[in-house]
Amino acid sequence: MDKFLKKKKFNLSYQINCVITTNCDIIVNIIFRGHFEALRVCTLSKNKMHRVSLHKDVQSKPLAHFDDKYKMSELTEVESNKSFEGWQKVYTHNSAELGCKMKFAIFIPPQAEKEPVPVIYWLSGLTCTEANFSQKAGAQKHAANYGVLVVIPDTSPRGLNIPGEDDSYDFGTGAGFYVDATCDPWKKNYRMYSYITKELPALINKEFSTLPSKQSIMGHSMGGHGALICALKNPGQFKTVSAFAPICNPIKCPWGKKAFSGYLGGSEDNDVWKEWDATELAKKYNGPPLNVLIDQGTEDSFLKQEQLLPENLLHAVKDSNIETNVRFQNGYDHSYYFIATFIEDHFKHHVKYLDN
Repeated sequence: MDKFLKKKKFNLSYQINCVITTNCDIIVNIIFRGHFEALRVCTLSKNKMHRVSLHKDVQSKPLAHFDDKYKMSELTEVESNKSFEGWQKVYTHNSAELGCKMKFAIFIPPQAEKEPVPVIYWLSGLTCTEANFSQKAGAQKHAANYGVLVVIPDTSPRGLNIPGEDDSYDFGTGAGFYVDATCDPWKKNYRMYSYITKELPALINKEFSTLPSKQSIMGHSMGGHGALICALKNPGQFKTVSAFAPICNPIKCPWGKKAFSGYLGGSEDNDVWKEWDATELAKKYNGPPLNVLIDQGTEDSFLKQEQLLPENLLHAVKDSNIETNVRFQNGYDHSYYFIATFIEDHFKHHVKYLDN
């Protein structure tokens, strides 16, 4: 236990309690100043993990539910840099969904040393890795200010040696499009949707001090498409969603048609494609009210090439309970200069809904 405390940088006097519940959950607590401070919980039950409530009555509540196949993933820290009193880190782990070793970046705000914090997932665009957003967007200052943990996964599986995976920038490596592929040879490993919505959140909630009921998602370009469909396909899982220059209607644009034909098969007449298209999903969304913020640069070359099609999404949400604010930013392009300019607005947007 002393080793654990050193790792977590607790330096206060402490009293240890260990409780074994009727469900065989082993709950270990440290009492600081008369309050229970929750630590990681070991569990012997099949599908539940628990965190202890922060009050005098020691109760346990569900922390996360995850399949058996996700339980054995171990994290390896490969980078760590202090930033705004928090920590910008990179980890690797073996992904059950993707069948390969994956990297993700994570910013841990200073508030996480004292209490569980909300989580924002960031999904990056074509050709990107887990590094682009963490190194270019200037997000750490805002994440530290608002006390949110930011998770930045890679954009595809890597190193699988699938024929054709490295042939182009917009399909295969670095271009997973956040779908679960159904066509060979991609369907075994290209399951980025399940990785983002199931495996990765289970891992993050297991290993870090988080509030699993308070998570949201945002992204850029292909990652904006990913953020939108993850929120629309899982009503209530994400408190809100935002995007920079997202691919809003992939079944109608060249990028999307290429990716979907390869991963899902067929053509745009294939109804399966609609299940992975934000504009189509918005037409039938029947979940709780969802507030969407989108920033789009007017000088974005991909907007002019009709790869992004935000106007189609705006038309689709007219009669829905999806409140969508698309801000066209004069003179801005598709780059991280654009993202860095408006990223604070997106943190403010997310915190508004994460705090509720």
